[in-house]
Amino acid sequence: MLILYTDTDTDITPKTAAQYGYKLISMPYTSDGVTVYPYEDSEDLDIHAFYDTLRAGALPTTSAISEAKYEQYFEPEFAAGNDILYVHFSRAMTVTFDAMDKAVARLKEKYPGRKFYSIDTKGITTCSLGICLEIGDMYKAGKTAEEIVAWAEKEVLHFGTYFIADDLKFFRRSGRVSGLKATMGTLLGVRPLIYMNGEGKMVSLDSIRGRRKALERLAGLIEERGEDVEAHRVVIGHTDSPDLVEELREILTERYGDKFRIVVEATNPTAGSHCGPNAVGLCFHVRER
Repeated sequence: MLILYTDTDTDITPKTAAQYGYKLISMPYTSDGVTVYPYEDSEDLDIHAFYDTLRAGALPTTSAISEAKYEQYFEPEFAAGNDILYVHFSRAMTVTFDAMDKAVARLKEKYPGRKFYSIDTKGITTCSLGICLEIGDMYKAGKTAEEIVAWAEKEVLHFGTYFIADDLKFFRRSGRVSGLKATMGTLLGVRPLIYMNGEGKMVSLDSIRGRRKALERLAGLIEERGEDVEAHRVVIGHTDSPDLVEELREILTERYGDKFRIVVEATNPTAGSHCGPNAVGLCFHVRER
């Protein structure tokens, strides 16, 4: 039997995981000296409360999980005679997958014949979610691991993600975005437009003055870069900014009508620690990243 895994950095919640058959690997964050494993330490996750701590001045950090932790997730499946397909966030953003590789290598020695497949979404949060939902559809339809991996090899780089951020101090501290002038601030009313590139890294694409103009630019990217958008989902991700989501929805409807399948999901705390509150973004099918 094939067991499907993803991690919380892809924005898959327990409810969505159950719908598509995913098992969740929790990616931790540490705030005020306390390390939290989302959906593992507690079944519930108060997204609004988390982002309020950031608004109040908290600056959480994130960390990789250990080889032993990966073994705890994967060994029961190998021991039961199952194979694993893990759809994960970008390798280019973390060293955690080095630990995963070592853990899987040991487990495969212990359980010869078992297979482990992995798909790098070359993204995180909204980008990864769009891909995970497509793969979840395939998994429910009974596609094999080989068929899903072959699809991903062709399609991953056709899922483009673009978002606008508000407070640049989170990016300045994490250093996760290249080409970003973090000295620019909210006092200037300038919002950076960021995208996930083909290497799975966040890169600054543009800087836009004014909230409405930034949202208009974001929506316009569907026309500029989109391909076969209606055949796939359009995912709106946000860091506790429902007002921005609704305004972006209105702009999308004004421009494109109701022809898109729109999914809205809040960005998980681990990823949100790097971009801060009041960000919003889109993932949709593109010609190329």
